[in-house]
Amino acid sequence: MWGMEVWLPLLAVGAAAGFLAGLLGIGGGAVTVPIVLWFLGKQGIGGAHSQHLAVGTSMAVMVFTTFSSALAQQKKGAVRWEFVRRMAPGLVAGSLLGSLVSNRIPTFGLQVLFIVFCYLVAAKNLFRLNPQPAAKLPGERAQVGVGGLFGLLSSWVGIGGGSLSVPFMMYCRVPVHQAVATSSVLAWPIAVSGAAGYLVSGWDVPGLPAGTLGFWYLPCVAALGVCTVLFAPLGVTAAHRLPPEWLKRAFGVLMVVIGSQMLWKLLYG
Repeated sequence: MWGMEVWLPLLAVGAAAGFLAGLLGIGGGAVTVPIVLWFLGKQGIGGAHSQHLAVGTSMAVMVFTTFSSALAQQKKGAVRWEFVRRMAPGLVAGSLLGSLVSNRIPTFGLQVLFIVFCYLVAAKNLFRLNPQPAAKLPGERAQVGVGGLFGLLSSWVGIGGGSLSVPFMMYCRVPVHQAVATSSVLAWPIAVSGAAGYLVSGWDVPGLPAGTLGFWYLPCVAALGVCTVLFAPLGVTAAHRLPPEWLKRAFGVLMVVIGSQMLWKLLYG
């Protein structure tokens, strides 16, 4: 039976992930992947598939998180649906492909990829590493291709793609609040296709712990999912009322902490 020392961190991280998802247009996986890894360790669950379980579980949680966030953003009327229409097919295909082949990628490789991702996002937020905006929008095929690349990367590290799609749309001269709102909608097809892929790819894998469905660890899906659904609309409200710059910097610091923690664990166990 879980004690409060397990429940409280799990629920707190779920609330934070939901709030950040609504605030910044992300899926919340950058926050939930480490807590799922921590929880698995507390349960004595490790081995070759721990990272796959963490990413698959986070993808399943994001199905609920991103739906809640997208619904709240749509009510604000800030979604750029032309980006959704063009990028969503590539996002779905890339996310599904990435999750289906994830079982063939060693856990070490996924961990390194996630650490690099954390530091890149931190650098972007802390040092304002934004390229010169494009003079015009990329063509429809280019947007589909970009969506496919974002979906592939997102499925491998367990994120909703907002850390990739928000900078891309800002590069395309989309105002930040519209970029965040649109990213919230784009994160949902990534989550659905990615979660489905991790369900299928982990279905017949031997040695997975009790309480799993494919690469979903159901206790974490339930606990984190409830909190993210409740707090994502609060993040959306804050995003439309407050300038997000200081929150982006705080998120950059959070990414440094998470990336460094995972790097320490990778190097020193």
